[in-house]
Amino acid sequence: MSIISRFKIGKESDKEKAVERLITESTPDFDFFFLVVLSVLMASLGLLVNNVAVVIGSMLIAPILYPILSLSLGIVISDSKLIYRSFFTVLKASSLAIIASFLITLFFSGWHEGLTSEILLRTEPSFIYFTIALIAGLAVAYTLAYPTIDSTLPGIAVSVALIPPLAVIGIGFAKLNPEVIGGSFVLFILNISGIIFASLVAFSLMDFTKKREVVKNTIQKEERRVETEEKKVKEVDKEAEVEKEVQKLGKEREQETEEKREGN
Repeated sequence: MSIISRFKIGKESDKEKAVERLITESTPDFDFFFLVVLSVLMASLGLLVNNVAVVIGSMLIAPILYPILSLSLGIVISDSKLIYRSFFTVLKASSLAIIASFLITLFFSGWHEGLTSEILLRTEPSFIYFTIALIAGLAVAYTLAYPTIDSTLPGIAVSVALIPPLAVIGIGFAKLNPEVIGGSFVLFILNISGIIFASLVAFSLMDFTKKREVVKNTIQKEERRVETEEKKVKEVDKEAEVEKEVQKLGKEREQETEEKREGN
């Protein structure tokens, strides 16, 4: 079939870059989780005030799509390390997102007590949402291997299907509403399932099974980068502690000198 053949004709160099991008963008470092939290905070506020523009705008900084796609890649190439890495990233990012949404909803509970239409919209899961995620996931997975095709729009479409349900789960917890929690959770699972299924098909058709070595090398490279960054952060913290200690000693000496003056 010509359609299936289209998935196979991509350049191997482009496929390698796609794999490297997936691994890099899904690295569970501070930047990744920080952007997820910022995104869900914006989405939560947009949902609370029933502002669609704010909800969509918050998706522009949401990187949660990449670990889901890298989870699919790990399954396709049977790489247990990548599967564990990606699953852990999605789980931690989802937990942080729910907690962040919960806290900001509590903070603004006095301003907006009811459930807006945008919130209720994310509590009614259906097969249509699964199909939307399926289509968007296939589009993103396909465009990853073809850099000449702009992958921004399908990426945003998938992000919109992921972050709002997480925000609504947190809102549901804050408002102690089990129906909101359950409905948005099922919607989130449906969306993830659609993305994973679609990307599994796309990655299999594009022969990503041949990229095990690229995955291994990229993960090792990212681990070294994160380790280096953590060392730098520790050095900065250590310097701050030393400076704080020096200032403390200086104040103590000044106080001792002042006491001696007063004694004389």
